[in-house]
This record gives sequence, C-alpha cells and structure tokens, in this order.
Amino acid sequence: MTAQAEARIEKPGYRYYVLAILVLVYMLNFLDRQIIGILAAPLKAEFGLSDSQFGLLGGIAFASVYSTLAIPLAWLADRFSRVWIMTGALTVWSGFTALCGVAGSFGQLFLFRMGVGVGEAGGVAPAYSLVADYFPPHQRARALAVFAFGIPLGTAAGTLVGGVLAAQYGWRTAFIVVGLLGVLLAPVLRLTVRDPKRGATDIARPAVVDAAPVQPSPVQTAAARPVVIAAPNRVGLNASRLMLVAGAVAFALAALAWFGGVPVGNPLVLAFAGGLATVIGVSFWIAKVTASYVFPKKSFWLLALGAASSSVCGYGIAGWLPLFFMRSFDLTLLQTSWYYAGIALIGGTLGIWMGGAIADKLAKRGKGAYPLTPAIAFLISAPLFIAAMNSPWIIGLVLPGGGSAVQQLTLAFLIFLIPTGLNLAWLGPITAAIQHLVPAPMRSTASALFLLINNLLGIAVGFYYFGWMSDLLAPRFGDESLRWAIYTGMGFYLLASVLLIAASRTLKRDWVD
Repeated sequence: MTAQAEARIEKPGYRYYVLAILVLVYMLNFLDRQIIGILAAPLKAEFGLSDSQFGLLGGIAFASVYSTLAIPLAWLADRFSRVWIMTGALTVWSGFTALCGVAGSFGQLFLFRMGVGVGEAGGVAPAYSLVADYFPPHQRARALAVFAFGIPLGTAAGTLVGGVLAAQYGWRTAFIVVGLLGVLLAPVLRLTVRDPKRGATDIARPAVVDAAPVQPSPVQTAAARPVVIAAPNRVGLNASRLMLVAGAVAFALAALAWFGGVPVGNPLVLAFAGGLATVIGVSFWIAKVTASYVFPKKSFWLLALGAASSSVCGYGIAGWLPLFFMRSFDLTLLQTSWYYAGIALIGGTLGIWMGGAIADKLAKRGKGAYPLTPAIAFLISAPLFIAAMNSPWIIGLVLPGGGSAVQQLTLAFLIFLIPTGLNLAWLGPITAAIQHLVPAPMRSTASALFLLINNLLGIAVGFYYFGWMSDLLAPRFGDESLRWAIYTGMGFYLLASVLLIAASRTLKRDWVD
C-alpha cells in the first residue's frame, strides 16, 4: 500500500466514504438476493410452482453455494486483496441476477440462482474484515450495524423496484435491470476503495506468536500479555474429514439408487447432498487453521446457532411476507411492493442501528451485552409478528365491524415495524462479537465459518420451511395456510434467545482484543 493510500485511510472522511460504498454493495447483495420474494406470484404462475418448489428457489438453490464457497473466498481475502475479491463477486452475482430474467424453465432458474449464490459468497465476509480494519473496537458494532443497513435498504429496494418493474414490464425485466445495476457499480468499488493494513485500528499489542502458548511472567499486566495463536490442532482437519466422508457416503447411496435400483432415496437429492457435504469438507480443510482456533470455543457455536435460528424466521418471513400480503390482505403486486418496502426500510434501519448502538454502550459493562441485546429483541419479536398479522381482529376489539381496510393495513404496518426492526437487531452486535473471537488475520475466514452456519440453516431451511409448511397445511387452511406456517416458525425465535443468552455467559472467556 502506498503512503498516499495510507494517509487517505487515516482521514475520517475517507473511512466513512468506504463504509458508504460497502453499504451500497451490501444493498445490491440483498436486492439481488431478496427480489425473488416479491416476484413469487408471477414466478409461481409462469412455471406452475408449489410453495415448496418456490422455497427451493429462494433457499437451497442460493444458500448451498453462497454458504459453502464463502469460506474459500474468505480464506483468499485473508491473504490477498479483499477489494479485488469483492469486485469480482459483485460482477458475478449481478450477472447471474440478470440471467434469471432469461430463464426458460424451473431448472434454469434454479441454476441461475445458484450462480447468484456463487457471486454473493465473496461479498460479505471480506467486507466485515474491511470494516473491522477501518474502525476501532469501540466503534465496530455501530460501524457493522451501519454496514448492515444494506439489508433493509436492499430488501426494500428489491421489493419496490422488483415489484414495480414486474407490475409494469414483467418479472424478466425486473431481474435484468437490478442485475445490471451491480455490474455498473463494480468498477467504482475497485477504483476508489483500498485495503487498509490488517488490524490497523486494533489496540496496540505485542506481536502475534504462532506457536505453543507461553506463560507470562507474574509482573506482566493483562494489557501487556501477548496475543498467542496456538499451534494448529486437528479440530478443523477432523471436521473436514467428517464432511468428506459424509459426502462420499451420499454419493455412494446416489449411485446405488441410480444404477442399482436400490430404494435408498432420491438419487438426485442424494447426489446434491453429497456435493454439498464435499464442498463443505473442502472448505473446512482450506480454513482448518482458523476452524481449529474458533471451533473449540463455545461462544462461536452459541452465537452461530443462535443467529441461524433467528435467520430461519428472518430470511423466511422476508421471503414469504409479500405473498402473505397478497393472499391474506388482498393486496396487488404493486400495492405489496410499496407496502412491504416501507416496512423493511423503516423498521429494519431503526432496528439495526439501535441494536449496534445499544450493544456498544452496554458492552462497556460487560461483553455479554453483545448477544444479550438481540436475545431480548427476539423474545419481543415473536408475539408482535403474530399481532401484526391479526390486525383486523385487534381493531375489532375496539371498533365495531373491525374497522376499514385502510385502518387494518395501517395498524398492521405500524406493528410490523417493531418486530421487523428487532428481527435485525442482532447484526451489529453478533458480527462484532465474531470479529473478536479470533486475531485480526483470521477475521474474514472466521466470519465465513459463521456465515456458513447462519446462512446454510437460515436461508436454506428458513425459506424452504415456510413453503413446505404452507403446502402441508393447505388442505386444512387453504389460502390461509401461509399464515399458519409463519405462526409455527415463531418457535425459532425462542430457540435463538436461549442460545444467545447462553453465549452471553461464555463470551468474556473467548474474547480476543
């Protein structure tokens, strides 16, 4: 890095410019990811899809590659230019989003959605690492919360732009236009953002030691003790071997089913599972040093599984609420676009910022505030989501006849703002905590390991779960089956709270400054 570039990075104005660009990239990341939610009705009509099949498009097609390829790309980001990797990733996912607009079948659309996931795999973990190197520890939760504004901004933009374009010009135009936006931004990212020195804003400490732990002398203070990275153990390698064996078994079963006619399951599903397990195994092998460092820490698993449990609802509800509004609130595609975009933008932005700001403030009293803040938010979210979905009944308790449709929609909008915000309050605190489970040179890879768990469970399971449950309940509840499917998903918020409360008790022990 040149002296001129280093001087630019030291200037606060440039730091905030970089953050703004990263927010814009993350916004396009979620715009391209979430646009499929508002296009549910036209896509289901075009290809004759059930709710479960549509759940596969929004879930496993995207999450399988997005989650697994994030690890090797983050491993590269810890060693090479993070900005170059993000630039390439932005170009790839935007290009495949545009290709979704020319899909001629469910199979082609499934493959193009996988392509979107391939690109987006390189867009988040390197950005986390960049933010951590531009902002000092006491500002990181807030900075990462600002970065996370890309989620509500992207969700709102994807809902509004995608819905309006689809209503006026068709769903194909919507995919093509939003894809081309990312292709145009990629050169701006590459030419104006530079990689800072890794760990540039961390607290000054003695050099990192890549060896066996050393015992500090009795006179050393806690602040003077060196950060020690123990010699790599076999945890990461064993995790890799386990997944590779699982992949080999799945491939063997697929071969038995396909060539031998043995009834052990659907051969295509088994082959897909084998490929997924194999990619995860290779990713763990690539990240074995970081995995060996972070996997033994209880806080990592509690944070990752807690975030993943909440993401089952977060991603699932975000993907299915547009169709719920059309089915249960009788809104058109265009009306739903404006209605849900407003909820996502206002509620999501306020929730993310408050989550980061509150956690940064409370963390001065203890590190446990980082997971405890979203744990409380999730406990509040579940009943409020249910209340918002039943606004006609709530108004009926006060007004004769349940009030007008406008009054019902207004009340639902106002209530939805609260859980939508609380649902995203974990992003700043939890991602900041993950950054502090490892030394600076491991942050991109540690973030990718966290995202693997969060996204593979959150996106793949969440998006598919609500569609599968809706089909399961359809014989009894008809068009209202999606409402009841969302009700059942609220239990994931309770599980997330339990896991994050447990993490608040272990985080101090696992923390790395």
